[in-house]
Amino acid sequence: MNLFSDQYIIKDEGLQARSSQQFNVIRRVYQQDALNKDADYQVPEKPLSYRAKKVVQSCGFAECLLNSLPIVKWLPAYSPKRDLIGDLVAGATTAVMHIPQGMAYALLAEVPPIVGLYMAFFPVLIYVIFGTSPHVSMGTFAVACLMAGKVVTQHSGHPAIPVITNATDLSDAGIQVAPQYTPLQILSIVTLAVGLIQVAMWVLRLGAVSTLLSEPLVSGFTTAASFHVLASQLKDLFGIKLPKLGNNYKVIFTVIEMFKNLPNTNWAAFTISAIACTIIALNNEVLKPWVSKRSRVPVPIELLAIVAGTLVSKFCDLKALYGISLVGNIPTGLPVPEVPPIELLSEIALDAFTITMVTYTISMSMALIFASKEKYEIDANQELLALGASNVFGSFFCCAPLCASLSRSYIQYQAGSKTGITSVVSAVLILCVLLWVGPFFELLPRCVLASIIVVSLKGMFMQIKELAKFWKLSKLDAIVWLVTFLTTMLVNIDIGLGAGLLASVGALFCRSQKPYTCLLGRVLDTDLYLDIKRYRAAEEIAGIKIFHYCGGLNFATKNLFRDTLFRKIGYMKEVEEDNLTKSESYEWDSNIGRRIQCVIIDATALSYVDAPGIKSLVSAHRELVAANIAVLLAGANGPVLEMIERYNSLESEQLQLDTFPTVHDAVVYFKVLEAKKEPTIMISS
Repeated sequence: MNLFSDQYIIKDEGLQARSSQQFNVIRRVYQQDALNKDADYQVPEKPLSYRAKKVVQSCGFAECLLNSLPIVKWLPAYSPKRDLIGDLVAGATTAVMHIPQGMAYALLAEVPPIVGLYMAFFPVLIYVIFGTSPHVSMGTFAVACLMAGKVVTQHSGHPAIPVITNATDLSDAGIQVAPQYTPLQILSIVTLAVGLIQVAMWVLRLGAVSTLLSEPLVSGFTTAASFHVLASQLKDLFGIKLPKLGNNYKVIFTVIEMFKNLPNTNWAAFTISAIACTIIALNNEVLKPWVSKRSRVPVPIELLAIVAGTLVSKFCDLKALYGISLVGNIPTGLPVPEVPPIELLSEIALDAFTITMVTYTISMSMALIFASKEKYEIDANQELLALGASNVFGSFFCCAPLCASLSRSYIQYQAGSKTGITSVVSAVLILCVLLWVGPFFELLPRCVLASIIVVSLKGMFMQIKELAKFWKLSKLDAIVWLVTFLTTMLVNIDIGLGAGLLASVGALFCRSQKPYTCLLGRVLDTDLYLDIKRYRAAEEIAGIKIFHYCGGLNFATKNLFRDTLFRKIGYMKEVEEDNLTKSESYEWDSNIGRRIQCVIIDATALSYVDAPGIKSLVSAHRELVAANIAVLLAGANGPVLEMIERYNSLESEQLQLDTFPTVHDAVVYFKVLEAKKEPTIMISS
């Protein structure tokens, strides 16, 4: 019996002393079956009746109501003394940002600017009731409005131009009459579809679906979408009228048309755009950082810009003198709720699903950022209900799909937002604008709103720097970013998102085809077995190869596992000849049995195994045994062993491997067999 000692370095206030301490752990050499018996192992069983009972008990009406209505939990605990001042300041600050951003982003959705203000009121109030994040600012978002605007452009007819003059006569003549829908009707059905999809996902508890959109994908997608937003605003910045363009390659065609129409530039609109962009950019880069150090309330430069632009337009009569396009009619009061055209639901379902994935992922990302800072939890499934209910309610008032705004959320957080009361304060101030102030902005030049949109895109444009970070961290992540970015920018938003998803799935598959594998060696006289290529003190044991495999063993990786195992242990040796393919560059070593007597498969990092994976183990085991090499399995977890047991009970070709709880047990066991000693001995480590 050998006792193994370990040496430790002791450090105390800069003094170092090397001392040798011996810890003796004495136990028998365990095979997995013996350990299971001694430790009373049993497979956890939860009958269907038991699980159904637990679901019913945990989902009582009262508990479901509390979980589905977070406001019932936080509102009774609201402390005006602690929270009210911060909520009032943050609410007023957010409302000031909602006005210019809402009016500007509504243009991206191809609807009147007043819709942006509706979005800052109706759905926001619903989110306060159902949402779990008090710090995100819900409302308009450039990418979401742009994606909705694409659908509006595809399916809407001009509301003021009746295409059909006498529908009755045409119907009598047997001619099919295609109904015409206004942009507001198309936008409302898109929002309703997005809301219904989100509610359905909540019912199915699919909150984790946002993880399908990886960080490189979201970054590349939003960066490329910002170029689409910029392209859509060029006509207003330069005061140029462009022809209607196709859906694909829109950025490229827009740039081409802009160059063709540069001689038709409205220089008054261009001058106003240049001045507005310069002032807003200088405020963001110079004045805002200076003010933020002295006050938590930022300078409302966007609001000042639209007020100044409206006053200049009114007193200088810009439309009459220079032909500058204005915002136009802005109705006062609240809109009458209207039912969206349900018959279009099937036609826009795919676009709605795309918008759902993008808006939910962006909103969840923002919510998680603030939850991490303030140390509270975000319920991903509840956020689906909150967004879904808000969109369903907002669709009856012609709102666009709801999404969190990065810029507004950060300013709302910095202004001292504490609870959902912040959104209520903001909505009340927006209501005042809707009831009384709206017509004031009818003379606002559209080029001012375009300037606000373009300057606000800086943050998304700067995401292009993340490509270098992804390239350093992982080449596959960088490829996902590039595929998503280039396809989205050059082709189309929907196609770009699909290409990004395919690239992400491809990256996952590539990673699964390159699991971490190595040969292990024993470190000094311990029971530690480490990678011999990374640890110089780790030495292989004569006659024993210990193969470590990290990942899942399934139908996709079974051949990779077998080939890697044989190459690592030397059963397949490399041929040093030129002009050979990858499959021809290895040959079988028939003399391996003279050098190796045992192969131990370290399954401590084997996360999952399926039937094809077990078949590959059976095949490898059969080939090695035929070469007079013993094969042992060490460190497999309970589910893996249970899967092997189920496989053996169903298949004629069973996996007959000696299994051990640790690599050290397997090593000592094999040494005992080789020395022709009793397998049950005392070991120390």
